[in-house]
Amino acid sequence: MAGRTVRAEQVSVTRELILTAAERLFAERGVYTVSNRQVSEAAGQGNNTAVGYHFGTKTDLVRAIIRKHAERIEEIRTRLLAAVGDSTDVRDWVDCLVRPVPEHLAALGSPTWYARFCAQVMTDPALRRLMAEESLSSPSLRQIVEGLKRCLPEMTDEVRVERGDMARHLIVHVCAERERALAENTPTPRSSWHDATIGLVDAVVGMWLAPVTGGTRIT
Repeated sequence: MAGRTVRAEQVSVTRELILTAAERLFAERGVYTVSNRQVSEAAGQGNNTAVGYHFGTKTDLVRAIIRKHAERIEEIRTRLLAAVGDSTDVRDWVDCLVRPVPEHLAALGSPTWYARFCAQVMTDPALRRLMAEESLSSPSLRQIVEGLKRCLPEMTDEVRVERGDMARHLIVHVCAERERALAENTPTPRSSWHDATIGLVDAVVGMWLAPVTGGTRIT
């Protein structure tokens, strides 16, 4: 029993080392330019097959990195949703949409790599679909989507999907740029993740409430 416990702990430590190394390398270099061998070496593993043994394919490894952060992000969303209740204010729902990732990054401390990792994943169609599938499995995110829909009943589904895509790209890339600046110790427009979130919420609210030219107008 003791031997199995020690083995399980060793596996857990190894998996965490691989996840951390992969997240950093994927964030800095891109997912498909980094080999499993490079990830294994960065994780301090002498066996170059360690990544495949513990995670399977590169897609499985990307999924594992996403899920590593998803639990904490889901906890933050759930807390924010409890405070929002049945609000009919678009800003409340956008805050629930925007705030979880930067709050999570702030709690991790600097440097972080997750925002840049997400930006790299978003550039690949297959991996982008994977990230979307993982996101849509979140009960809290589905609640946010429904909350926004109730606030904007005249918006067509086509426009809603379009602006949802715009919002997602803005959130991911603004967070990635701030994360990169912090890692490189270069100036940022806002002094903290909290203040950066406020600016990002302002921008995304404006996006959702902007007029719809040539279609249904939001009043």
